[in-house]
Amino acid sequence: MIFSKGQRAFQLFNTILLFVVGLTMVLPVLHVVAQSFSDAAAINSRAVSFWPVGFTLENYHMILKDPSIWVAFRNSVIITVGGTLLNLAATASLAYPLSRPEYLYRRAALIFVLVTMIFHAPLIPNYLLLKNLHMLNTLWVLIVPSAISAYNLFVMRSFFLNLPSELLDSAKIDGCSEFRLIWSVVLPLSKPVMATMGIMYAVANWNMYSQAIYYIDKRTLIPLQVRLREIVITDDLGASDVTSELLMFISPEGLKMAVIVIATIPIMLVYPFLQKHFIKGMLVGSIKS
Repeated sequence: MIFSKGQRAFQLFNTILLFVVGLTMVLPVLHVVAQSFSDAAAINSRAVSFWPVGFTLENYHMILKDPSIWVAFRNSVIITVGGTLLNLAATASLAYPLSRPEYLYRRAALIFVLVTMIFHAPLIPNYLLLKNLHMLNTLWVLIVPSAISAYNLFVMRSFFLNLPSELLDSAKIDGCSEFRLIWSVVLPLSKPVMATMGIMYAVANWNMYSQAIYYIDKRTLIPLQVRLREIVITDDLGASDVTSELLMFISPEGLKMAVIVIATIPIMLVYPFLQKHFIKGMLVGSIKS
């Protein structure tokens, strides 16, 4: 294909623009990682840019030997894994019947779901409801109330609408029950949307913060993001259980950056395994047959 000068200039402009936008996203991450591996003198003198200066692992050593970090990390893993599985199961269970024309009252149900996207329940009634359900100060309070996202529900329903009805009808003719149909036919065909929704739900669960602040008082149940905030906003880290006698050789900023890296890496490791399905799933609902 031969491009005109205008088309080549436009492509060059787009390439440069996207490269600059990409740098604005990557360079702050590189700066955080560089500071986490730099010594206190380099950080305090602002000599660290995008490459570690005075390479050291003491920041990570100090963080990883703190028991409260591991407790918070365990809680976040439980919330992320358990919450994401519940999210996918609950969202698919509601999205599928809302996508099939043979189910009654699906339009009314869609309106009810749409209302929740526009009007949100206030904090105090939510708190009183969860208190009456005896869910406060449990990990369930961070998992069950957010089981279904209305936005993700509509995206998954849009995907189910594009499934060939002939295939579903033939499965029913062959004797498939509704549960067997969903398990053996619908879900295997729904890997792209399940991967996409799984990543979105996992990121939201891993970054769980405000709900933990509102509903959890026990230190043994706080997630990693809450512990991270405590470290990041603490000016006197000498009062924090993260520090020790080596504080004079370690910059508080280096400790904060190390905690940010530790909190970010686990969720980033999930994406490469789901990248193929995620890219395809991002187009869900954008093309109609």
